[in-house]
Amino acid sequence: MEVRYSPDLNGFKKMDTNELRNSFLIDTLFKKDRVEMVYSDIDRSITGSAVPVKKVLKLIATKKEMAADYFTERREIGVINIGAKGMVNLDGKNVVMESFDALYIGRGVKKVEFKSSSLKNPSKFYFVSYPAHKEYPSKLVKFAEATPVKLGSLKDSNSRTIYKYIHPGTMETCQLVMGLTMLDEGSVWNTMPPHTHQRRSEVYMYFGLDENSIVLHLLGSNEETRHIIIRNEEAVLSTSWSMHSGCGTKNYSFIWAMGGENQVFDDMDWILMRDLK
Repeated sequence: MEVRYSPDLNGFKKMDTNELRNSFLIDTLFKKDRVEMVYSDIDRSITGSAVPVKKVLKLIATKKEMAADYFTERREIGVINIGAKGMVNLDGKNVVMESFDALYIGRGVKKVEFKSSSLKNPSKFYFVSYPAHKEYPSKLVKFAEATPVKLGSLKDSNSRTIYKYIHPGTMETCQLVMGLTMLDEGSVWNTMPPHTHQRRSEVYMYFGLDENSIVLHLLGSNEETRHIIIRNEEAVLSTSWSMHSGCGTKNYSFIWAMGGENQVFDDMDWILMRDLK
């Protein structure tokens, strides 16, 4: 597991392109037959992926970084499958996940294993985990059961649908909130004007891009913005003090996951367009 330490706002202002990418970009996800994970000191999140092809992949706690006997001993996990049909085994119970289904895994589940239904067309499990102080039941949320919210317009190049999976309106969690946003064809902005939320951090994972497409992910303060070039199936970490917004060369989708002391989706501090620099 890779460990990341985030800079404060003053240190952020002095970073060059490579330093920004090394601190905030996660470009090691979705490797076949591997569980890839990045541990961040931002709300102690763990962002990872599992792509089981020839073998079942086990989610194992790393002693040094987690100091736990098993992964969810003091954690909860949100999983979304962006690949083909697969299964997640939770303490001996198989949970079938189709494409774009989500799974909340509560604290105390001792065995978590990922398996694809097809070797030729494997599953792609993406997950984000935060510390948990209480046990809540694990729950599967099918794509059709997610709460859709239509936002934006094609005129403003930001027509999109937000699908809320793991959130207070669907289930109880300690701090994890997770969902999926899909942009309509012809739209490229995911959030503009941008926002921050002082009471929680967030992770974006962009997908649905071809090899010649990118997203310019904006971050930093409104008075001194920066950007990171994002490619398909890469994630980016957002601190509570940083704005997060993106513009692509085509439409795309992204998974958002948040952790912190407030789970209210609309708890955002919006930045006025005239204040951006």
